[in-house]
Amino acid sequence: MKRRILLVDDELAILLTLKAVLEIHGFDVETAASGREAVSKLKASSYHMVITDMKMEHERAGYDVIRSAKKTDYNPAVAILTAYPLLGSDWKDEGAQSMLVKPMNTDDLLRQIEALLIQHEDQKHRRAELRSKNGKTQVAKRPA
Repeated sequence: MKRRILLVDDELAILLTLKAVLEIHGFDVETAASGREAVSKLKASSYHMVITDMKMEHERAGYDVIRSAKKTDYNPAVAILTAYPLLGSDWKDEGAQSMLVKPMNTDDLLRQIEALLIQHEDQKHRRAELRSKNGKTQVAKRPA
C-alpha cells in the first residue's frame, strides 16, 4: 500500500521537485498550490501525511491547513515546510508534529518523513488500544 501525502506549497518549483523526489521513493503524492486548495483536498480525500508551507496566500496559511488536517477523521501526520525556521513554538501549538526546513538534503527529508510517519502511526495505535481498554471500541478510519 502506497502512503499518500498531500504536499502544499505556493512555490511551483519546490512543489514539483518535492513531489518528484517523494514519488521516486514510493509515495503517492497529491499537491495543492495554496492553503485554500489544500483545505478542500483534505475534505475530499484522505492522506497519511500532510506537508505544508507556512507562508502562502497569507503569512499563516499553513496553520489553516494544519487545523483542517486535525479535524479530519483519518488524522494524518502533519509537518510544516518552511524557509523561516524561527517560527517559535506556535507551529507545535497549532498541531504540527515536525518542522522541515527548506532547502533540505533529500536523504534528510526522507528520513524525517519516514520517522514522523512511524511515530504518528504508533501514537494512533496506542490511542486506539487505550480506547478499547476503556470500553470505547472506536476504530480510527485509515487512509485508503
